[in-house]
Amino acid sequence: MQNVNAEIISIGTEILLGEITDTNSVHIARKLRDIGVNLYYMTSVGDNQQRITDVIRTALSRSHIVITTGGLGPTVDDMTRQAVAAATNRRLVFHQELLDAIAERFAQFRVAMTENNRQQAYLPENAIVIKNPVGTAPSFIVEHEGRVVISLPGVPREMKFLIDEQVIPYLRRQFDLGDNIILTRILRTAGIGESSLDDLLGGDLLNRSNPTVGLAAHAGQTDIRLTAKADSETLAANMLSAIEAEVRERVGDYIFGVDDASLERALIDLIRTRGTTLAITEVGNQGALAQRLKSADSDTTYLLDASNFDTLVGLQQSTSLKRQHSMREFAEQLAFHVAQKSSASIGVAIISRHDMDEIHADAEEGTAMAVYSPERTVSRVYGFGGNTEIASVWTSTWTMAMIWRLLQELPTT
Repeated sequence: MQNVNAEIISIGTEILLGEITDTNSVHIARKLRDIGVNLYYMTSVGDNQQRITDVIRTALSRSHIVITTGGLGPTVDDMTRQAVAAATNRRLVFHQELLDAIAERFAQFRVAMTENNRQQAYLPENAIVIKNPVGTAPSFIVEHEGRVVISLPGVPREMKFLIDEQVIPYLRRQFDLGDNIILTRILRTAGIGESSLDDLLGGDLLNRSNPTVGLAAHAGQTDIRLTAKADSETLAANMLSAIEAEVRERVGDYIFGVDDASLERALIDLIRTRGTTLAITEVGNQGALAQRLKSADSDTTYLLDASNFDTLVGLQQSTSLKRQHSMREFAEQLAFHVAQKSSASIGVAIISRHDMDEIHADAEEGTAMAVYSPERTVSRVYGFGGNTEIASVWTSTWTMAMIWRLLQELPTT
């Protein structure tokens, strides 16, 4: 199995200014993965010819395949063709047939072609033309000292068509990829942080080269990414299954699903299997937890009325919740109270202060979550308050994880 490395360069100042999101690189990365090509670098560079040239030269020094996207239009800031020529020590050559094709496409739309479109007919010397029947920007391939530069349009529709129809078949032939394939599988976990997960998996799993095991932390949950490269899909799938079995042996209690599985769906299914009922009260959290559960499934008969406002006021006025109690303790007692008042199996409380932001991230009085059951109560506290962007996502995700883990640990009735 040949080991082929690739690099993607997205070109355009608008990407660096945050005006558009670079979805092209993500799409190309997936296509390269599917044919077993390693991708180690993605670079974004603005519309500056010297910087584009430098980036391409660097890419050619470490990768067999360099794919650029963007910068092939007719305007003065479209500099990809000039940069590729400079990076590979070639001159630009005019192609009349390309200009004729561009003019014909404009004529089909009954639009007059302007003179600046002429520059699109210039390509690096000895470049292989990639015909673009879905756009006006000619694309091309430059084969250079055993490596290749492939320049594609920045328009996503054009790029996707060309990558499927011409680039992938070319790469298979050029690098004798055969049936090479890279498969990935994502194991979704809940109720455990990235560092703890790393510790349980151990270096012997996390440092393997093929298949590989990696971690990706998100707001309130961590994914375990498994990747296998092989000469066939069947072999790669078998490799993934084997490594997954090892991972599950060590951290299976925290895995709630695979690939597109959602924590909401996993939690709802577990609640129904167990015949559990929930009572949820949320203060300063915009009702994010209840809303996420309702959005995942319209049948929310397991959710019992918690009468948020009356419950909170009643607890604040009770003598058992004086100022000496911490926010965590308050959330725990609130979770107990809503469970008792509603006769729910599980009581859930989220309290988030609106007057705190991320500046107080180390404090213990920003947001508290608690999950009560007759067997045990679990809780967490964070320094950020309800005004932060991450508050509703982070707290609702962690609370769902706490409920899911608690239900997993409780004995079945």
